[in-house]
Amino acid sequence: MDRDGEKVEMFQVGPCQDVYQFGFLIGKRFSKLIKTRLATDLILHNQLLPFANNTLQSQSFLQTLFDNNQRKFPRYWDELLGTAAGSAVPLLHILLINFRKEILPFIPKEGAKSSSADTLDDCSDVLVVGESMAIAAHNEDANVALVGHTYLIKGILPDGMFFVGYTYAGELPSCAFGFNSHGLAFTLDSVPPAEDEIVAGGIGRNFISRDILEATCIEDAISRIRSSEISVGHCYNLIETSTRRILNVETASRKRDSVFEVGEPPFFHANMYLHLQINQVHDENSISRQKRAAALPKKTKEDFLSLLGDADDRKYPIYMTGPLLHTLCTAVFDLDEQTLSIIKGNPKKGDVSHVFSIKRCHGDHPNAI
Repeated sequence: MDRDGEKVEMFQVGPCQDVYQFGFLIGKRFSKLIKTRLATDLILHNQLLPFANNTLQSQSFLQTLFDNNQRKFPRYWDELLGTAAGSAVPLLHILLINFRKEILPFIPKEGAKSSSADTLDDCSDVLVVGESMAIAAHNEDANVALVGHTYLIKGILPDGMFFVGYTYAGELPSCAFGFNSHGLAFTLDSVPPAEDEIVAGGIGRNFISRDILEATCIEDAISRIRSSEISVGHCYNLIETSTRRILNVETASRKRDSVFEVGEPPFFHANMYLHLQINQVHDENSISRQKRAAALPKKTKEDFLSLLGDADDRKYPIYMTGPLLHTLCTAVFDLDEQTLSIIKGNPKKGDVSHVFSIKRCHGDHPNAI
């Protein structure tokens, strides 16, 4: 949701002569939004930038991280170079916000100026594939710095394939949710591996989710996830309209993953590992949301929206309104209707800002319904 409750802007880009131009056009179009996001991002200013400019050791750490990701995904790296140039902001700032989740675990805790700014994001998903409905509903929760600093990218590739991704200003599409013309969609949930489960210099989650936007099917998406030596764990909810399937994929460093196929019983996922056996940080926020979701009805789409709009627990609500975490929007993927609906404000109110067809297409460009 925009800061003033306005509709999130969509920008269509492509086909382009190269990925640098693709990123450049996005950066140019949203230059003001990217600059204001960077100017107000406390995590960037209090932690990431001081770390980047601190010691030769931290600079060596960052160079290894950057080199490994550029080597693995040269196209998406060039896309980021274009975004930085197009928005006229320092490349280092763009890189730091895109790799924030891979960098923050390695910043000495005593060196952080503001522990209150540590909270990055928390998302909630409720998923079901039953006889009467197949739904993936997702709250996109993020740090206050992201309020009013998001946009939708409709990217058309040279081969005619397209994707739509909900995008944080200055970052690759999409670290939130999206879909493509193959009828493949996803939502993402952060998970908290313990420090001994995190590997320095691994592949960034933003690069992996950008790669999934170009996956041709759900198996290809899993293959793309597994092909990367991820640094920090993540959770992917993969959605395929043509086969009416939803897979919950939890990942960790050293190429570990667990795949759970969603079925008739509604499946709620917050920000803890549920089926991949791994040492993880105790997250009271996530545990509280998990318990609250278990107690709420989950029989209809309306129940799902009511659940994601629940704020009865004032300390750890499912629907977040600050001061640090905000629910930016709610995304509802209906596999039977083959639509993505984006809801602004509390999803209980059903204020839909965008509706997209997510049918598998053959060369047609995406259009909002």
